[in-house]
Amino acid sequence: METTNPNHQEATDQLYNFAANLLVNEDKSSYEVKALLIEKGLSIENAAFIVNTLEEQIDEAKRERAKKDMLYGALWCIGGTALTFANVGFIFWGAILFGGIQFFRGLINSN
Repeated sequence: METTNPNHQEATDQLYNFAANLLVNEDKSSYEVKALLIEKGLSIENAAFIVNTLEEQIDEAKRERAKKDMLYGALWCIGGTALTFANVGFIFWGAILFGGIQFFRGLINSN
């Protein structure tokens, strides 16, 4: 879908934004989004290409978010545990609990 025409690029961007909004915000299935793109005048191949590209980008964004959750969760949990064992006079149960929950949420979402 490479073009040099700015108007064509703008139309392509609008179709991508339309499809992304349907997939992410309105929680439509890929089949429904393809059908709506075809109704807008796209060919079956172009509609499938747009939806497949967006699904790959959404999956990648979810994997990246899960990795960050795991990293930050582990840091909170380890930091809270280390400070608790350092005997500074407090038990950092909030950091340990929050970190553990965030780590396992990331672990579950990564699969």
